[in-house]
Amino acid sequence: MVGILVHGDNHFIVRGPLPSRETALALVRHWSLIQIGGATPPALAEWQIVLREFRENLEWAVVVPGESEPSPAVRTLLDELAAWGIAIYNSGLLRW
Repeated sequence: MVGILVHGDNHFIVRGPLPSRETALALVRHWSLIQIGGATPPALAEWQIVLREFRENLEWAVVVPGESEPSPAVRTLLDELAAWGIAIYNSGLLRW
């Protein structure tokens, strides 16, 4: 599976299953810090950032609130995914 993980004005195209709210937050924390030589924690090994993917292949989307809003391009992509019937999960909510 492939999805998009949005954090503020940053986003990651991710190969892996739809993460839980807690896992999405952990992925954002892990990938938002530069860790030279750092290893991925075993609990997050199921997800990988991919550099390119066709939008038609995206199966899930998770938004983790950040200090800024998603860029206009990411907002457009999220709108397209919603129009295709893909649920957009917001980790700022108490549950999904």
